[in-house]
Amino acid sequence: MHMIGQLFDAIPILALFITIALGYLVGKFKVGRFVLGGIAGTLIVGVLIGQLGVKIDSSIKTLFFALFIYAVGYQGGPQFFHALNRQSLNELASAFFMCLVGLFCVLFAAWAFDLDRGTAAGLAAGGLTQSAIIGTSGGAIANLGLSAEMTQKLETNVAVGYAVTYIFGSLGPIIMATWFFPMIMKWDIRAAALKRAKEMAGGKATLEPGQFNAARRVVTRFYRIVDDSKARGQGVLAIDGQLSDVAVEAVIREGAALTLTDDTTVETGDVVGVTGELVLMRSMEGFFGPETVAPSGFELIEESRDVVLTNRAYFGRDLQEVHDGLGIETRHGVFLVSARRLGRELPLLPKLKLRRGDELCCIGAPKDLDRVQKLLGYRISAAAITDFVFFGLGLTVGYLIGLIDFTVGGVPVTVGTGGGCLLSGLFFGWLHATHRRFAALPTGASNFLRDFGLAVFVGVVGISAGPQALVTMKEFGATLLLLGVAVTLIPQLLVFFFSYYVLRIQDPIEALGCLVGGRSANPGFAALLEKAGNATPVVSFTVTYAVANVLLTLWGPLIIGLITKNPS
Repeated sequence: MHMIGQLFDAIPILALFITIALGYLVGKFKVGRFVLGGIAGTLIVGVLIGQLGVKIDSSIKTLFFALFIYAVGYQGGPQFFHALNRQSLNELASAFFMCLVGLFCVLFAAWAFDLDRGTAAGLAAGGLTQSAIIGTSGGAIANLGLSAEMTQKLETNVAVGYAVTYIFGSLGPIIMATWFFPMIMKWDIRAAALKRAKEMAGGKATLEPGQFNAARRVVTRFYRIVDDSKARGQGVLAIDGQLSDVAVEAVIREGAALTLTDDTTVETGDVVGVTGELVLMRSMEGFFGPETVAPSGFELIEESRDVVLTNRAYFGRDLQEVHDGLGIETRHGVFLVSARRLGRELPLLPKLKLRRGDELCCIGAPKDLDRVQKLLGYRISAAAITDFVFFGLGLTVGYLIGLIDFTVGGVPVTVGTGGGCLLSGLFFGWLHATHRRFAALPTGASNFLRDFGLAVFVGVVGISAGPQALVTMKEFGATLLLLGVAVTLIPQLLVFFFSYYVLRIQDPIEALGCLVGGRSANPGFAALLEKAGNATPVVSFTVTYAVANVLLTLWGPLIIGLITKNPS
């Protein structure tokens, strides 16, 4: 152990990487459905390694948290701003009250049980399962102008409060969303999800586990035109109009592909390449002629393209409305195969209402996709490259915003680096979603910054906490655990019934989606999806999750400002 301590003294960064590796290893352990997670595991391992007295430069912690929180804001920016609309008013109100009640519970617990501001912030981070609070509250603590020793104590107490309350903070929403509320409301989650899917499908049949919608399996097949073919002598666009969701993509005459236009006619002996939904293709032989194979060496190039919806004309409209509104002249040859919101797959059902920032994945010939894309929004490039000009500008703006301070009820509150970079990330994420030429930060890059940034930050916090963490656990351990249970459960109980009776969010799937989204509870959402058996909870979850992610993160500096007690 002495040799390890000497090694860490010589190369402190080595302790950090070992902490992250072991932390994520510990985080993989499962107890039933519960998984501790890499971040909580890293914090615990960091506290243990910190007993060796390892010292790591605090600037590393600040830098990597800034990268993490900027990436969080960037990814959530488009969804956050497009969630702020009248159509989502009740869901927005539900998320806002969930976050507000959570804040009040933390403040009341701190005042009633004489918690210091660091422990209170840790209680919020763990009880409300928002790891970013560790960083935003830490930034606010650093700006209080306290001694180095007191600052270290407060930061340690944040980490301890989080570690003690996080486990039940993660379990609580799972219990409430998948067992408690369905039990007292006498809801069958699976039946409610099937009913919701049927409503969104306009009365069409819904699917059981293991089934798939063959109508969404887009394929291309080839047919030889014969004398009695219904397609013979007709133009390509006229054929597409008759078949609606089937499109002629190629006409091959005497072994050579014709340059296809809307007026190109189909003649006897031609081989036509037809793309469409599988269930419709089964009857195409009766329209075109016998199915055949493509001529040797022939290639039909099609593209899968993601388009961000930015055209206001389609906001709040059903998929079926958009499909019919585009008209066959515009939409022919283009097939929607998936849709995502906040990075989560949406159910492709006719009554699904589209929102600004939804990512629509379409397949078709490039010229057809270009035609539709102009009406919907901006293309997401498959070969996106980070725009380092805006990346550097975004972090600069975030640090500058972090210098802003203000008062709440006479109490000074500072935004801090974390809050500043979050707000900057939100803006630049929105900017890129609406103007794709600017501020590109590819999903892979932003995911890495988010995950690695938080892992490094939490690892340094845990290591720096060191021996002081054990002292705090002995002092507040049992009390903190119970307070964490209260902070986890009370907001859910109050806001669920407020949402049900006052906001009239009474559909079981919508109500439970709002519940876990308003808590930014990913484990609870995963458990709800499993119970539902389909993607219907995604719709209400994404709106409330986007709002909760921002508000809960900003609670960190507010708690540090409103709670004035420091450790003795």
